[in-house]
Amino acid sequence: MRAPLVNFRRLQVAAPWPLVWTVTFFLLLARLVVFLVGIAVTAVRHWRAWPAVALVLLAVDVYRSHGWWPHLLVLIVVAASAGVWWWRSRESFERLVVLRGLSWWRRLWVYRRQWHEVMSLCGLVKKYDGGEKLPELLSVRCTYATDEVVLRMPRGQNPEAYHKAARDLAYSFGTRHCRVFSGRRQAAPARSGSFAWLLRRVDAIRFRDRPRQVWLVLIRRDPLTRVVKPLPVPARPDFTALPLGLREDLAVYCLRLLATHVLIGGATRMGKGSVIWSLLRSLAAGIRSGLVRVWAIDPKGGMELSIGRPLFSRYVDDDWTRMADMLDDAVVRMRARQRVLRGKVRVHTPTVDEPLIVIVIDELATLLAFLPDSDIRNRITQSLGMLLSQGAGLGVLVVAATQDPRKEVVSVRDFFPTRIALGLTERGHVDLLLGDGARDRGALADQIPLSAKGVAYVLLDGQPEPARVRISFISDDVIREMAATFPAPVEVQPEPADTPTPAPAPVKARSNGNGRHTYRPTPPKQAAPLLPPSLLHALDLDATPNGGDPR
Repeated sequence: MRAPLVNFRRLQVAAPWPLVWTVTFFLLLARLVVFLVGIAVTAVRHWRAWPAVALVLLAVDVYRSHGWWPHLLVLIVVAASAGVWWWRSRESFERLVVLRGLSWWRRLWVYRRQWHEVMSLCGLVKKYDGGEKLPELLSVRCTYATDEVVLRMPRGQNPEAYHKAARDLAYSFGTRHCRVFSGRRQAAPARSGSFAWLLRRVDAIRFRDRPRQVWLVLIRRDPLTRVVKPLPVPARPDFTALPLGLREDLAVYCLRLLATHVLIGGATRMGKGSVIWSLLRSLAAGIRSGLVRVWAIDPKGGMELSIGRPLFSRYVDDDWTRMADMLDDAVVRMRARQRVLRGKVRVHTPTVDEPLIVIVIDELATLLAFLPDSDIRNRITQSLGMLLSQGAGLGVLVVAATQDPRKEVVSVRDFFPTRIALGLTERGHVDLLLGDGARDRGALADQIPLSAKGVAYVLLDGQPEPARVRISFISDDVIREMAATFPAPVEVQPEPADTPTPAPAPVKARSNGNGRHTYRPTPPKQAAPLLPPSLLHALDLDATPNGGDPR
């Protein structure tokens, strides 16, 4: 009989079975604990699904006990209640029922269903340890125009990857525009009342900074294709939130004017006047009460601003010297306030006695680059430099518009903290106006068509990504009505100075050869003859070459 290849008897070891069963039990127990913890985490993460699950279980139990009649009765009651709710408070019904149902549907059918495919084809999936790391879809919030998709980036990514893939994401999800934001778009609400301290602590957790979260705003329906009508005039202007137009999410775009200067850039006929008149409309009540004083300069001879002349406390459109004098007066007013407020406050609070002074300049490039008189141009540049560098906190603000934002044309461009980019002619002008990288972050101002006058890109507070807005259109009739309804109080304007008498001819020093200088006045220049001497001699009427009568 042949011997076996392996002698198993020599390998037999007495196994400690109690130890083996004990280790196996604890391993299974650890696996069970991990499984239960995973279920608990999933349940907590999807806490919003609890009511739906409970409702489904209750419906199944009622159907098994009583049939489908209770369901029909409940459906009739719910439909009647919804109809009454919609009739009595349509806005709250749409916000709490219609839009939430739309958000739930688009989250499941549009985004969750094709999330893996879209993220992979757009190059947003990371490879790690033989597997894939996908951006995690957190929530979807819908409005009538936009879908706000919140996702969590995998490790190893930053928001720049989503800025570059914005157009691919938009077309992949069936839209044409996608805005990418690296910070939360809504600020924490202001709490008041008995439980405000508790709600503020909850908001501190809810609205804390989450660097790995990215907000994608996909535009389903562009609300900015229609002209925005003039907004109502506020009873008292809020200088931190002046309504100018609408945003893509149908929210009102409000401009912060307090303690800042505004530069408006855009090509010809792209809506710079709409921004100026919309701003003046939001300030109209303050203009009439004397809380705001608007000083206007229109280098284009009054073609833009003269129609609303009663709104302005001071106005110049035809004299370069008076324009320079106005800016010099603004500097004097600013320095006087500086002496009064020094050591007391850092930001001026407008009052009727010390109003907010807003200097509106329709075409800034004319004053800084194309003015023929170099002396007046230098005066204007120096005055604007003083106002832009020191006047924001003192309530002397500059709102200027320009067609060319290049530094060689608008030398004081960097002193404007707030900038609005309308339709521009060149790709590079976008970054010049809104800052480096603004176009890569979504500010496609050079692609705004001529039919979209008033559409602009702006930077909102706390967000590095530009937002797309449309400024309200103010027609000539509305401007005339506004000027008649909200005229500015009378302010005495200094009369233009008389033209100075030309100084006498300068005295020059001449040397007489022995080191001494003899001062003699320079003889006045005589007018040059209109004809050369030969022709003058030929046309001399007093004498002729042969002594005869003159011809």
